[in-house]
Amino acid sequence: MRTTVTLDPDVAEKLKGYAHREKLSFKQALNELIRRGLRAQQEPSRRTRFKVKPHHGGFRPGIDPGRLNQLLDELEVQDFSREARADR
Repeated sequence: MRTTVTLDPDVAEKLKGYAHREKLSFKQALNELIRRGLRAQQEPSRRTRFKVKPHHGGFRPGIDPGRLNQLLDELEVQDFSREARADR
């Protein structure tokens, strides 16, 4: 089938470059790339499933998970004291 297609200049340049690299005629390159695009729309996605690998996220010995807020408060006090001494 013969038809007229108007390509944007950037698309035409990329198509010419593809045809040159693949040693195809402009017509062959255009048909191949259109077929690929149409086929990609029809085929279901073949993505590999993402798998989560769990790891042990335990606390260091001596840290009680029930008292983390208290530990945070103590660390904040230490930071505040250090900054106050540095400002002198």
